[in-house]
Amino acid sequence: MTKKKPLVVVTRKLPDVVETRMRELFDARLNVSDMPMERAALVEAMQTADVLVPTVTDTIDAGLLGQAGPQLKLIANFGNGVDNIDVQTALSRGITVTNTPGVLTEDTADMTMALILAVSRRIPEGALVIPNEQWEGWSPTWMLGHRITGKRLGIVGMGRIGQALARRARAFGLQVHYHNRRRVSPAIEEQLEATYWDSLDQMLARMDIVSVNCPHTPATYHLLSARRLKLLKKDAVIVNTARGDIIDETALVRMLEANEIAGAGLDVFQHEPAISPRLLKLVKAHRAVVLPHMGSATIEGRIDMGEKVIVNIKTFMDGHRPPDRVLPSML
Repeated sequence: MTKKKPLVVVTRKLPDVVETRMRELFDARLNVSDMPMERAALVEAMQTADVLVPTVTDTIDAGLLGQAGPQLKLIANFGNGVDNIDVQTALSRGITVTNTPGVLTEDTADMTMALILAVSRRIPEGALVIPNEQWEGWSPTWMLGHRITGKRLGIVGMGRIGQALARRARAFGLQVHYHNRRRVSPAIEEQLEATYWDSLDQMLARMDIVSVNCPHTPATYHLLSARRLKLLKKDAVIVNTARGDIIDETALVRMLEANEIAGAGLDVFQHEPAISPRLLKLVKAHRAVVLPHMGSATIEGRIDMGEKVIVNIKTFMDGHRPPDRVLPSML
């Protein structure tokens, strides 16, 4: 007798190869339109599905989990972070949560390095000159940016992505400094030639470039508060490819407007996809570089994420512990 396939509801469109494999293995209900699911549609999905596959655009809170059907036993998040899911409530209702760690590390580190270069060397501004027919030829004092070699980079969060960024930074001649909840091993520090700061405040005040690479948790909400942003040097640059809520965006915008900081490179925002009109003005004035949350956007990375989701579902449905189970102690 053929075993019944579990009903798996996927909230956003995934790469074709991932969706095809899901259809082969599961009774997969796909989102062909790729529009974010409304709350009512999420409720319906959770009342019927055996497995829900949400993404960062889905907020799976306690209220939603309270309406889940008894058959829902797994939320296999398509993403590294799980700040969009109330993990504690899910576990209390007997629902296992998994994520897709590790597969986006190199892609996000690449984009972080790209933003550091883009802000420091005025790349987006320069890229507009020729299409706008504004170039009148080379000049020794025109479009001057800043050299990054020899500068101090302060990494906030020395996890997988922070370490991958540090490896790239060393190749560009940056001096690597970091603040982390826990100090990394001496071997890693030696390999990365990284200087540890127990005090985030002290590190921020001394850095030329600051990169935010820590996860979004209740403890990191506005970790870079208005007070801490004021510690930055006037010629410092800040880059964020983690989560928008980690920086007090209003305070950052205010400092950029007042020329109290040299520039910012942002791939994430506090209220995305909505962007502050004040921040957009700064972008047009070439005071900030912004990207539409594309730090992990490579086809290879998305396929790897999908494969991890499939492994987690299949392992769980076979009665085993999924390899990427998320527990509150990990957050």
